[in-house]
Amino acid sequence: MDLHYPAFGTIVIDGTTYDHDVVIADGVVRARDKGPSRPLKGRFGHTPLSLEEDIPWSQPRLVIGTGYSSRLPVMEQVHQHADHHGVQLIVSPTADAVATLTGTDLSPINAILHVTC
Repeated sequence: MDLHYPAFGTIVIDGTTYDHDVVIADGVVRARDKGPSRPLKGRFGHTPLSLEEDIPWSQPRLVIGTGYSSRLPVMEQVHQHADHHGVQLIVSPTADAVATLTGTDLSPINAILHVTC
């Protein structure tokens, strides 16, 4: 899979440009549905990544890109769930997350990539 994070608010995956957060689950790209986490926005000042969302737990590693300035909050329950189920979380700014994923065999890795702040 060919990934580029050329600028704030945009990610390019296999030649397709996305202007919204994406989830890569088992090699399939889809939009991140933040709706289930929106009620928690007041606690964090930003819609966090919570267990209420459809997080892809099917692989042993999950890369979470936290945005251009790394402002996406990842709730502690997400970390606990990963630990409990033996999933390694790699949480970093989106540019670093894309660098981690670039040139890597993505078959054992899922990802959630926040493209703005």
